[in-house]
Parts: sequence; C-alpha cells; structure tokens
Amino acid sequence: MLMPKRVKYRRVHRGRMKGKAARGNTLAYGDFGLMAMEPCWIKSNQIEAARISMTRFIRRGGNVWIKIFPDKPVTEKPAETRMGSGKGSPEYWVAVVKPGRIMFEMDGVSEEQAREAMRLAMHKLPVRCKFVTKKIIEEMQAKKAEEKAAAKQAREEKAAKI
Repeated sequence: MLMPKRVKYRRVHRGRMKGKAARGNTLAYGDFGLMAMEPCWIKSNQIEAARISMTRFIRRGGNVWIKIFPDKPVTEKPAETRMGSGKGSPEYWVAVVKPGRIMFEMDGVSEEQAREAMRLAMHKLPVRCKFVTKKIIEEMQAKKAEEKAAAKQAREEKAAKI
C-alpha cells in the first residue's frame, strides 16, 4: 500500500474538493493517460488495484506511471463509541483527486492496448474517468486558450464602452 513515510501532522481536516485540477492535468511522461472527471478521494488500495490490473494486462510491455499519491490520512472512531473524547485514529490514506487530474500514464504500448488496460483500471476506481492521449490534451488546452482570449476581448470591449 502507498502511504507517506512520515507526516507533519497525524490527523488533518477533511477539506473541500471544489474546482478543477490546476496541477497534474497534462501528460508528463507517457502518451496515454487516465483523467478523472469528478472529484473524489481515492484510497491507497484502490490505486494499487488499478495499477495491478493495468500491468497484468500489458504484460511487461510498456511503462505505467502513477501520478497520484495518498498523502491524506482519514480517521475513524471505533464502533459503538460515545461522542466526544477527541478525533479518531488514522485508518487509511487517500489521494484527493479533482476533475481534470491525470491519475495514471502509460507508454510503450499501442493505443488499443492502452485503452483496454485503462478500461480495466477504471473499474477499480470510485470515480468516472476518461481515456486521454497527448492529442486530446493539446486540443483541450487550445480550446481553453481560445475561451480565455475571447473572454479577455469581451472584457476589453465592455471597458471601452464605459
């Protein structure tokens, strides 16, 4: 199981998962990736199950990179415990995933093999995912840049009218 060697604080707040992924939203190592489409917590054993299913399918051909790491402890209080008496003890570790985050990358295999391996991994994860390639990522970034430019132009036109 993945978990940090040591942490500054044993227990952390739950936090929010609003917004889109600002980091880790591009393909850095491989040609194919698995992108999260909704926010969620992914446990360390789910990450490991997805990794095993992908590597078993591609059988030593190609590389797999895990781009998420479970660094957030989730605490639970024992069953049938009364309220109060502090926060529970850490039970498992999760990775906080936001929409647009690339969770796994793959290289060295054909697109059909990568697509099938990622499909098998999707079934192990508690989040809706999408298979992406470098070409798809570049198109998404170009579209985002166009929208940004159009919004900037609209703001400038509005400011010029005033």
